[in-house]
Amino acid sequence: MNASMGTGADPGPVCGPVVAVPATMADVPALARVHAACFAPDQQWDVPAFDTLLMMPGVALGVVMAQMQAAGPPVVAGFIMVRHVVDEAEILTLAVGPAFRRRGLARALLSWMGDMAARQGISRLFLEVGVGNSAAQAAYHNAGFGEVGRRRGYYPDGSDARVMARDVMPAMETGAADTELAS
Repeated sequence: MNASMGTGADPGPVCGPVVAVPATMADVPALARVHAACFAPDQQWDVPAFDTLLMMPGVALGVVMAQMQAAGPPVVAGFIMVRHVVDEAEILTLAVGPAFRRRGLARALLSWMGDMAARQGISRLFLEVGVGNSAAQAAYHNAGFGEVGRRRGYYPDGSDARVMARDVMPAMETGAADTELAS
């Protein structure tokens, strides 16, 4: 699992609401650019990697679009990819572009993923996060995840990963498909 939610330069306020929605295949090139900006070269996923993952059964992808200026066009600011099997799901990657960090985008993505999981009858979510990535660990902890184990030498550089999990609450009949955070 890749997770990049570290601190970035303070870009100023993001204009407009931050909304997490399902991604489309048209978003893939932008997703690869965000992933490349967030991860070390040996952990980056390119367009063919995203295409392959998106063709797998049980894979869901949420994206947040954001504007940096009131008149500017929205751009892909972050995303989350999840794979589910039966009643469990794993976050494969979550990335928020450096210019958009510390603005609630990871929280919106995790909320979208939790809502999606509940609607699909998923009862438990898992992820791996680098032991040195304290920002991502804090975000996951704030989203209700707790450490359940450790994978020694999990990453290409030989570093360990914390395995974190949380239970999913059953879906409420709200009809809400998207998760919105006020900016």
